[in-house]
Amino acid sequence: MDLLKYVQDKYITKKEFPEFKAGDTITVYYEIKEGQKTRTQFFKGTVIQLRGTGATKTFTIRKMSGDVGVERVFPINMPALQKIEVNRQGKVRRARIYYFRDLRGKKARIKDKSYTKK
Repeated sequence: MDLLKYVQDKYITKKEFPEFKAGDTITVYYEIKEGQKTRTQFFKGTVIQLRGTGATKTFTIRKMSGDVGVERVFPINMPALQKIEVNRQGKVRRARIYYFRDLRGKKARIKDKSYTKK
């Protein structure tokens, strides 16, 4: 396992992204290739989970598109990732908020970290 970690640290390029955790609302900008053209698309939603460590780290984002929930898993070292913006920091008590999938409407709101008591 140490050899695998050594190779990942040495040969995989790491990008600098801001720190975020479950409950945060983020916008991910990534590149899409359509034939010869490339364009930038964004996906804005709430982080449901962070999984893995190092080069194999992934995060899942969920957004509501009308009445349908859409989830997308992004590897942190995906070459097409351009930037990540943290729009809002949420206050949740769990690292993986799978219960968020069942909530609708006002119940699906996550408290903002800046408005909570210290």
